[in-house]
Amino acid sequence: MYTLRRWWDRHGVGLGLLVLSLSGAWAIRQTQGAAIFELYRFLTRPLTHASAPAEQPENALTRELEQRLVELESQNQQLQALLGYTSKISGEKIAAPVIGRSADHWWQQVILGRGSRDGIQVGAIAAGNGGIVGRVTQVTESSSRVLLISDPTSQVGVTISRSRYMGYIRGQAANRVIMEFFDKVPDVRPGDVVATSSYSRLFPPGLPVGVVESVNLNKSPAPEAVIELSSPISHLEWVIIYGNPKSTADPTNLNPDDDPRQPRNPNLDPNAQDSEPTSTGSRF
Repeated sequence: MYTLRRWWDRHGVGLGLLVLSLSGAWAIRQTQGAAIFELYRFLTRPLTHASAPAEQPENALTRELEQRLVELESQNQQLQALLGYTSKISGEKIAAPVIGRSADHWWQQVILGRGSRDGIQVGAIAAGNGGIVGRVTQVTESSSRVLLISDPTSQVGVTISRSRYMGYIRGQAANRVIMEFFDKVPDVRPGDVVATSSYSRLFPPGLPVGVVESVNLNKSPAPEAVIELSSPISHLEWVIIYGNPKSTADPTNLNPDDDPRQPRNPNLDPNAQDSEPTSTGSRF
């Protein structure tokens, strides 16, 4: 008995600490450290400033207003850039928001939140920041549909601004289009500016379209060039509509029944109108 008591006096404290350690470890494992977390919160509560419950809705409202302000500033910058680009265009201009765009027809058409009551007519030109994007093909009282020049069915007569060689572009469902030349050996090189030509039936001449990215002179049956469009068609949010189709008719333009590869007819009817685009495509 004396020996056991001496052993306990010598090792009792260590044995008790070992039992407490094992018990604490087991409790922490079973409670996932909840007790320690609560103890930490209790000890640090005087050092932190907790928001009052009444302040939390106000903070949420402030964050919402800040986010809306950022969005409005972004839209304002886009409109300023767009209006700055079209400031030199004469005549009435209408800023229209893009309110609809199908994922299946992303590069083919857009729906605008302006219509006939805002003065938009079928055949009007749609321009983005940098160049033309398409032409109005359908109009309702409060909305309108624009056929984009990136649509594979869309064809627009264009010219190389530097050398004046002509051709037409066709969409490729991308921010790049293909220009096919009328001449077999055109004077064209990367970096040349491309604009609508005087032979175009649907667009006035001289409107910016894009820049030559690459050239393939060996393409059959006619040389081709890849044109990078100037306007960011992939992410349009606003466009400028301008150009009354009744006032843009040019007596020197081709009659819709003429072949654009043939020279102009000097005896054209001065009252002839441009051909209207259809929902399935626009040619020149």
